[in-house]
Amino acid sequence: MSELKEQVMATQEALRAIQASLAQLQMAPGARDAVGAAEEEDGLEKWARRFLDFTYQNPTTYHVVAHYAERLEAAGFKRLEERDEWELPAEGRFYTVRNGTSLAAFVVGRDWKATDGVGVIATHCDSLAAKVRPVSVRAPVDGYELLGVAPYAGALSPVWLDRDLGLGGRVLVREAGSDRVRGRLIDSTPHPVARISTLAPHFGAAATQPLDLEKQMVPVIGYGGADAEPTDAERAAPLFGKHPLPLLRYVARLADVEVAQLVQMDLDLFDVQRGTLGGLRNDFLFAPRLDDRLCSFAAMEALLAAPAPAPAAFDAVLFFDNEEIGSRTRQGACGGLLGAVTARVLRARGADPAALPTVFANSLVLSADVSHLLNPMFGDQYLDGHKPVPNAGMALALDPNGHMATDSVGTAFAHDLAAAADAPIQYFHVRNGARSGGTIGPILSSATGARTIDLGIPQLSMHSIRAAAGSRDLGHAIRFFAGFLADWRAVYDRFRGL
Repeated sequence: MSELKEQVMATQEALRAIQASLAQLQMAPGARDAVGAAEEEDGLEKWARRFLDFTYQNPTTYHVVAHYAERLEAAGFKRLEERDEWELPAEGRFYTVRNGTSLAAFVVGRDWKATDGVGVIATHCDSLAAKVRPVSVRAPVDGYELLGVAPYAGALSPVWLDRDLGLGGRVLVREAGSDRVRGRLIDSTPHPVARISTLAPHFGAAATQPLDLEKQMVPVIGYGGADAEPTDAERAAPLFGKHPLPLLRYVARLADVEVAQLVQMDLDLFDVQRGTLGGLRNDFLFAPRLDDRLCSFAAMEALLAAPAPAPAAFDAVLFFDNEEIGSRTRQGACGGLLGAVTARVLRARGADPAALPTVFANSLVLSADVSHLLNPMFGDQYLDGHKPVPNAGMALALDPNGHMATDSVGTAFAHDLAAAADAPIQYFHVRNGARSGGTIGPILSSATGARTIDLGIPQLSMHSIRAAAGSRDLGHAIRFFAGFLADWRAVYDRFRGL
């Protein structure tokens, strides 16, 4: 009986779909266009909703990489460890993780060779945060328990004041009855554990003066400390005396271990408030950590949705850490992960790793990082013709002084890629005399010799604790990246020799 009921329900659903199609056919052309546009907007907007779940559930760089490692495994990608020799089958899908905070996922076709090159989408997945210091103990102030933190990149600016801050990251844990140390991820979401409060304006000049980062931008994590009497086991713990005991106990509970098992911690404070869509027509996405979880999300979702690799394909998506502080770490773009992965694929194919320059001479790299959306309150700070607006697609980042890797040929590439993917594209260029930011694009371009294009989803309030972007631009980006993975080689060949 249940099977018959399911068949009836399926038939009814099919009939409703047919009726909807017939109704649309009977509409006037203008009405059909309006329905099509609405459906298009809904399709693009769904990605914004999925992103809001993603960034809420994965607040730290460790969580982002772990999330996508799990997704890649579920999609049939095989994990490879850098410490092992790689024995790769003729074709397949693979990924590797470095330090728990950077990741390379790639697909290789059975007929790929060095002269086929590699199509790369490279992003960074780190975001501004307040880092818990290696020794975070601070003397209480009139009963208030404080936490020693340091700004990661531009964190602990005034926009971090009066925010509910969660705690998360990776702790190193010594297994019970063993010398083995493993990493565990913790996340206090939805519970905020800290807050940095402003001084009310009623106090006069003291409330309006610049704040001392060391003395006045200090998170409060409790009051009283009545539970802070240590046990003998806690006194002998590796981290005892380095961090407030209530914090160690809280972290141990999240990690499901004893305080004595905690060896080290790499923890962030972050905005714990969930993101949302906003504006009268949901034109915007408001959320923390847009820079640069937006492009990371878009790139990896495009790869996960891609069909089986073509016989001559080698496509990759890389997440790098530490872009916000210059990329000069082993897990950053200067760490050589792209070159290492490509050389290992060559070696596994029986090719000479010395052919690496040949691979990159035939390659195309997208350096995907968020760009600047036009702020209507400060329109005079933007250059005419280079003012990205919401829901009009990604922006090409252009700079003749080398802060971005896009050149004139890359710009032409991007337009052909956008046309093939039916994805809009915009320009961003700073005004003369304005300071330009930087990306991993020039790093990868100079390290590999591969042609590189800088582009990204434009956003408002960059480096604020919460930012905004067009709610449909994430969908535009995924469409562009999916088109790139499918068609980059055909576009590249149109420009051969340039």
